[in-house]
Amino acid sequence: MGDWVEVKGPDGGFRAYVARPEGTPKAAVVAIQEIFGVNAVMRKKADWLAREGFLAIAPDLFWRLGKDIDITDQSEAEWAQAFDYFKRFDLDAGVRDVQAAIAHARGMNCTKVGAVGYCLGGLLAYLTACRTDADASVGYYGVNIPAFVGEAANIKQPLMLHIAGRDGFVDKAAQDAMHAGLGGHAKITLHTYADQDHAFTREGGKHYDAGAAKIADERTIAFFKANLV
Repeated sequence: MGDWVEVKGPDGGFRAYVARPEGTPKAAVVAIQEIFGVNAVMRKKADWLAREGFLAIAPDLFWRLGKDIDITDQSEAEWAQAFDYFKRFDLDAGVRDVQAAIAHARGMNCTKVGAVGYCLGGLLAYLTACRTDADASVGYYGVNIPAFVGEAANIKQPLMLHIAGRDGFVDKAAQDAMHAGLGGHAKITLHTYADQDHAFTREGGKHYDAGAAKIADERTIAFFKANLV
């Protein structure tokens, strides 16, 4: 459904998968990867956004760690590789790359640009709301957000966070810290899915739940239509 483009970042160029809707896009959305690179699952997320009428761009944020990283969550070896990438990933550089992808999308005749991210990308979506000029952002089961709640004061545009109540990577204390630190912010909407584990919208994943994914995704699309269109 999509193709690859080159994005010019502040310290180098990198590739991004672009999925285009039929007709004129409603707006653009930057789709921010998990720890597996811009793999088939991530490309399908971009394709889904395109079917909903948005131009979707999924930047390869691991380009500094290796060429065209594209792995799955289906083997222990790939999980080990993914966690190694995660440990070596430069968050600040990643946010700058997201900003470059936003700028690239604006250059594709999209005035309004949002962002949506998953897992590592969920954290990056939060930081995108804090540090970039994105018009609206959504994070799914973002990890380590409590370490950055102080940056919420910088959020000027709407942010929605989907929180998995039984997230194996985000414990109850971290979830409580997110609600305490972000719940009262006028621009932030929090949705908790009490019975869901991490990555409950990752098709083919161990914790995928079609019903909960449908609810979360419908909320995301409604949020983007309200704030980008």
